[in-house]
Amino acid sequence: MLIDDIAEILITEEEIVARCKQLSKEINNEYHDRQPIMVALLKGSVPFLAELLKNIDLAVEVDFLDVSSYAGTESTGEINIRKDLDRSIRDKEIIIVEDIVDTGRTLTTVKKYLYGKGAKSVKVATLLDKKSRRVVEIEAEYIGFDIPDYFVVGFGLDFNQKYRNLPFIGVLKKELYS
Repeated sequence: MLIDDIAEILITEEEIVARCKQLSKEINNEYHDRQPIMVALLKGSVPFLAELLKNIDLAVEVDFLDVSSYAGTESTGEINIRKDLDRSIRDKEIIIVEDIVDTGRTLTTVKKYLYGKGAKSVKVATLLDKKSRRVVEIEAEYIGFDIPDYFVVGFGLDFNQKYRNLPFIGVLKKELYS
């Protein structure tokens, strides 16, 4: 069973759901008279996006970017866009939906990319923020949880494409990835 591979549950499903409701309320308040496009970074952000959307009371649009920067447990520092947006974002307000901000390289590149495509504004909503690993200065406007430097899985986050379906954020047992 997947749960046997988890050393510790860091954030429960109930805590995630409650925090997503709060973040959705913040987004509703800020964009109450506008229609942002929520751009989810595949694949890890999908559960977070779904949880946010349950409580967003705006006429938002949703699109996806498939961006790769990891090999195993480490960021490669090289960003590859494997799936682009399906529509123009010229003069549109964008909210990037991300599972975790780690080094900051991916988000920095994606923000520049979206501005290069004509976005009016680009903000970031992230489920997890791991500031201790930052190598590029970047801040998210909407942060679910600040976490220490643990290798975490669940609620969309994976290790070699496994564990995304866990309903919580857990610390993966070190012997499984070292």
